[in-house]
Amino acid sequence: MQFKLVSDNEPKGDQPQAISQLVNELNKNTKEQVLLGITGSGKTFTIANVIEQVQRPTLVLAHNKTLAAQLYQEFKTFFPENAVEYFVSYYDYYQPEAYVPAADLYIEKEATINEEIDRLRLSATRALFEHRDVIVVASVSCIYGLGDPDAYFGMILFVEPGQKLKRDEFLKALVNLQYERSHIEFERGTFRVRGDVVEVYPSYQDQAYRIEFWGDEIDAVYTIDSLLGEVIKKHDSRLPIYPKTHYVMSKPTIKRALKTIKEELVWWEEELIKQGKIVESQRLHQRTMYDLEMIKEMGFCRGIENYSRHLTGKPPGAPPPTLLDYLPENALMVIDESHQTVPQLGAMYKGDRSRKGNLVEYGFRLPSAMDNRPLNFEEFNERIGQTIFVSA
Repeated sequence: MQFKLVSDNEPKGDQPQAISQLVNELNKNTKEQVLLGITGSGKTFTIANVIEQVQRPTLVLAHNKTLAAQLYQEFKTFFPENAVEYFVSYYDYYQPEAYVPAADLYIEKEATINEEIDRLRLSATRALFEHRDVIVVASVSCIYGLGDPDAYFGMILFVEPGQKLKRDEFLKALVNLQYERSHIEFERGTFRVRGDVVEVYPSYQDQAYRIEFWGDEIDAVYTIDSLLGEVIKKHDSRLPIYPKTHYVMSKPTIKRALKTIKEELVWWEEELIKQGKIVESQRLHQRTMYDLEMIKEMGFCRGIENYSRHLTGKPPGAPPPTLLDYLPENALMVIDESHQTVPQLGAMYKGDRSRKGNLVEYGFRLPSAMDNRPLNFEEFNERIGQTIFVSA
């Protein structure tokens, strides 16, 4: 579908010239451009016109949630017929894991997740897989590690009427996608079973799916109201069901990760003992073995993101997969309030590395936890294509 800008206003003043110059330079493959304008001069409207003319998926980057929410609402108004998505940190409260050596004080990670924002994040990555008329408005948290897009896409479960599939196999597939079975409370990320009828409430949308089986075949697939159970739409074609989280893994991936985590644990324990850090070595062994058991039995553990290097199979020091890896190659980047956003992008990596260094040194985490990090500025630059910096 094409981007279609809906507005009663027409570009005025300097806006037509700005739009024309930005579009011309984009067509010439100019890597970077700057759009300057005072507050209230219609810079967002100007960018919306540019997006409509170039017809390219776009990531709009803001330096905080408040600005991102404002931009999200504006672009939703400008493009009501297209996919406008919102991707910010899903924490209402976040206390990162840390260790203060001077006080011998360990601070455990504590967080409160906003379920609605989590849904919007998952919706954003789904839209990038399914559409090309996508605008994702994101905060700088998009440069933090996310599940590997290839693994995430590879775990998508497809269903369609007439498909040969046993009900029990379908239920196992849902569990592998980290959906939980529930007969009491039907909420996002759960499914329930009533005879040959399975209802799934995806974590990325407000409606649920009803899959009706007839023997070993799918008889019908519906989108239903998650609260009332009323049928909204009947599906005649293939329907994708995405994993519950971005950190979903296949069984071979988990098996490989368990092996490499154990290998790293053995190596780092010996290194700590050589340094005379016996207590740290014992602490690390106890914590890591507990996490390994949780991953083996449940498919995840608390703080599983600290093992992201093993789960993605990347080499030591390699940058983690982020939202930028979900973007199409021709995606346009717009950095709003760039005089504040760009410095913040550079600072996030350094702050994270300082905190993680203590956790590794004192036996709370394996060295591979250092690779669960935001991108540094050089890596960020390598991953973005043509960019428009917007500044007052």
